[in-house]
Amino acid sequence: MSPANTPKNKRRSPIQQLPKKMPKFTRGNSFLFNFITAMLVLFLLANVYDYFTSAQAKQPVDIAVSQLAADVQAGKVASVSVDGDNLDIIYADKTEKTSKKEPDAALSQTLDNYGVSKDALAKVNINIKRESGWQMWLTILSPFLAPLMLIIFFVWFLSRQVKGAGMQAFSFGQSKPRVTDPNDSGQKVMFKDVAGAKEAKIELLEIVDFLKNPKKFLDIGARIPKGILLMGAAGTGKTLLARAVAGEAGVPFFSISGSEFVEMFVGVGASRVRDLFQVAKRAAPSIIFVDEIDAVGRSRGTGMGGGNDEREQTLNQILVEMDGFEPNEKVIVMAATNRPDVLDPALVRPGRFDRRVVIELPDRQDRSDILLIHAQKKPLAEDVNIEVVAERTPGFSGADLANLMNEAAILAARESRKTVAQYDLIRSIEKVMLGPERRSHVLNVKEKEITAYHEAGHALVASVLPYADPVHKISIIARGRAAGYTLKLPFEDRRMQSKKEFLDDIAMSLGGYVAEKTVFGDITTGPSNDLQVLTALARDMVTRYGMSDKMGAMALEGEGGRTLFGAGLEGKEYSEKVSAEIDAEVRRIIDEAYQKASDIITEHRKALDAIAKRLTDVETIEREEFETILIANGIIPKKKQEISAKPTVVNF
Repeated sequence: MSPANTPKNKRRSPIQQLPKKMPKFTRGNSFLFNFITAMLVLFLLANVYDYFTSAQAKQPVDIAVSQLAADVQAGKVASVSVDGDNLDIIYADKTEKTSKKEPDAALSQTLDNYGVSKDALAKVNINIKRESGWQMWLTILSPFLAPLMLIIFFVWFLSRQVKGAGMQAFSFGQSKPRVTDPNDSGQKVMFKDVAGAKEAKIELLEIVDFLKNPKKFLDIGARIPKGILLMGAAGTGKTLLARAVAGEAGVPFFSISGSEFVEMFVGVGASRVRDLFQVAKRAAPSIIFVDEIDAVGRSRGTGMGGGNDEREQTLNQILVEMDGFEPNEKVIVMAATNRPDVLDPALVRPGRFDRRVVIELPDRQDRSDILLIHAQKKPLAEDVNIEVVAERTPGFSGADLANLMNEAAILAARESRKTVAQYDLIRSIEKVMLGPERRSHVLNVKEKEITAYHEAGHALVASVLPYADPVHKISIIARGRAAGYTLKLPFEDRRMQSKKEFLDDIAMSLGGYVAEKTVFGDITTGPSNDLQVLTALARDMVTRYGMSDKMGAMALEGEGGRTLFGAGLEGKEYSEKVSAEIDAEVRRIIDEAYQKASDIITEHRKALDAIAKRLTDVETIEREEFETILIANGIIPKKKQEISAKPTVVNF
């Protein structure tokens, strides 16, 4: 909420906003603190200077000229140094004395007047010192100039601090984007450095061509899109693709986050938007990239903050700047978001972000290419098979795959090995999906047995049902928040799932619940996450996917509920009678799945006991060993076939 819209009963004066107990020296009175410090330092330096000048003030004994003449005549003087009218005398016994001669008279003439013979004067070494004009004046003025220069220095230092604070206030409304120079080879990204996203690259190649050769488009009357909105899940490479466009076109790349526009003061975000676009226009052709634009681009009209809402003013300024572009300005605005559904309609209309590029999760071949890119600087062992890793990582984004390779290298380095082995890659898959192993989380004998039967129930039901994904690994070693897990992966990627596959997934999720109840006659808190997942899936089948025969082909709920004045609002758009029918259908689906899982576990109880016993002994069973146990108990394992695309992990 901006200061202008703060309720009166909540406003506080500047004095009331100050803490009751101020620290002795705060940012507000830093000038006074610096001034006192400067005075103390000046006082200290003055004392030091006085000490040395006092030490120099201890002059040798001053004698009269007549005494000097007598000593010269007696042969006691070794040398005399003449410095203007001052005489520095060194005797034969190394004694030092001083005297003064007559002004405007030579020393020899003065001594001759006092009766010193020429022979006696010839035995004395007389040195004449003549100072230049600037040395004389420096000697005279140095006691005054040194303190004066010191005061001037401290005044300049303090004024510089005050000026710096003032300059920060004047630069408050300036944008500070991160600029990537096209000639910086260290930060330059090309399309060859981005694996996958083939369709997105094709769309973005037109932007590169326009930035390199805009005349070709303008001559034929074509207008290049002013804004390109990159949409996709987190970690799919939206920012990387934007940098690749700038690298391919060889133009400056101005990157800024949407949250950097929003400040507590109204108008600052709009000022920063204006400044950013002015800088980009001066550097044209160039690219402006706004990451997480949904931070400022959400739908307006929510009534929150009124017309002076800072976020809305920032969005309005973005709309004005984009609509004011001319086709020949050669400034492209790119933005990224994983929430395109909440953006303001004016932001995505033709003329602004009129081209929307969807970046999907990589398929199997894309995952293999991405893994190869991230493996370039990592020494791999001979047993590494990237294709196997790509097969076991469906649903992974580009960022997940980069993290996978990094975790594998960390695991190898932790064990003091020089190469990354296939074993490290397989372990890193589970670490990225579930978290690190918690070996310290030791289960007692009873809990270990319950966990083993729970995971064995999931695996057994998944292996018997025809439309469930095949099981690749079962473990009762705690990872992350899970006490155990059953990892089931599809053989091939698919973009759609059928009703039969959903029903089998629900039955598989109930496998652990049914196994606990059948074997021990009791239920623990372990299946809580399974129940949440399968209930949500059953409700989606009824309300979103039209997979209920009773409710028919009707979508009763959308993504994230309905929208009111541009803001997300969870609510139902159907009557209480329909709501009761939905609950009854969800109950029916879950009950049928429960009965299906119960029949499988009852029929194959020997296989369940064998899997649970093996899990209790070794804690982890891989796919080959699991299939051996199934075959020994008369169950035929699944072969490669068309199954769902997303990996499923059932946690206990």
